[in-house]
Amino acid sequence: MRGMNSDTIDLIYLDPPFNSNADYAAPIGSQAAGAEFKDTWTLSDIDLEWLDLLQNKNKALWRVIMVALTDSDKSYLIYMAPRLLEMKRILKPTGSIYLHCDPTMSHYLKIMMDAIFGRKNFRNEIVWCYSGGGIPKSDFPRKHDIILRYCKSDKWHFSKEYRPYGKHNTTGKRATDLGGTRKIDYNPRGTPITDWWTDCKPIINWHKESTGFKTQKPLALLNRIIKASSNKGDIVFDPFCGCATTCVAAHHLDRQWAGIDISGVAARLVVARITDAQGVLYKDIVHRTDIPKRTDLGILPQYNCKENKTKLYGLQEGNCPGCNEHFHMRNLTVDHVIARSKGGTDHIDNLQLLCGHCNSVKGDRGMEYLLKRLRLAA
Repeated sequence: MRGMNSDTIDLIYLDPPFNSNADYAAPIGSQAAGAEFKDTWTLSDIDLEWLDLLQNKNKALWRVIMVALTDSDKSYLIYMAPRLLEMKRILKPTGSIYLHCDPTMSHYLKIMMDAIFGRKNFRNEIVWCYSGGGIPKSDFPRKHDIILRYCKSDKWHFSKEYRPYGKHNTTGKRATDLGGTRKIDYNPRGTPITDWWTDCKPIINWHKESTGFKTQKPLALLNRIIKASSNKGDIVFDPFCGCATTCVAAHHLDRQWAGIDISGVAARLVVARITDAQGVLYKDIVHRTDIPKRTDLGILPQYNCKENKTKLYGLQEGNCPGCNEHFHMRNLTVDHVIARSKGGTDHIDNLQLLCGHCNSVKGDRGMEYLLKRLRLAA
């Protein structure tokens, strides 16, 4: 995402890990065979250095993470924070984001989304209800997920959706008095869909959509989200595309789309699922493993120019962000916070001044590496 241009995406849907303390793998022989991820989180040295970076760059996010009660929760939130920040950056001002989670972390994630997108841009907490699975002896069965819907600004796109009336459902009817006669009018579109969804059935193993992966979401769920918050031709993006459901739904609804996943299986599933639906191989899918290069920054000055160095010296008050020592400007060197090899740009927002020692230790790696080395040496 660091290599994607700002303000370019109309709709983001993400179904990230849930901090479920479980590992997932598709069974051998299934369409998604080879896809797996570990949803277990422990606080590491790298996490702590990311936390330090967030404290310096975004104190509101840092405070949210510090509220978490366990190291596992902190580690998970540290993982999510920089990704959600990038999602906000690439989302258009009229765009929307739907974050799919469950009650394990939904309360923390909602506060984090408030910190990033602003409380005023919270639109809905959607409850996706489903059935099936085990029934606990001492609790109510846990049979719903949470989908947090936020917008980037006060100018968002939304298309209201309707469902047909149920047999005994009178919601949406209009009563009209005509000379003492009471007439009931029906809205021909049905009743508006509310923020609790029971009609998007979950994927079961023998379902025709099933790829074999346990966390797969149904096309009906993504169809509803995409229709509600995008138009034909808009760009839909899924940064955890997994079983490719978002990409397939967007394709069928005539949207442009892009997906990212840590597993190469996802790219294969996109082609396979679209092929199954269309009967021919869709040749316009581009599969790439490199980091794209941003083209929206204009012509930037040489990153280590005197203008950047002077501005950074004032912003840092002459202190090296690595060792926190004060230096004269001539003893500091312009450096990238996020390395170029990891998608970092030459924009001044990604630059800092480091003393000679910290710069040599860090090399061409990320700032979190330097902070970890300095912590170990202390």
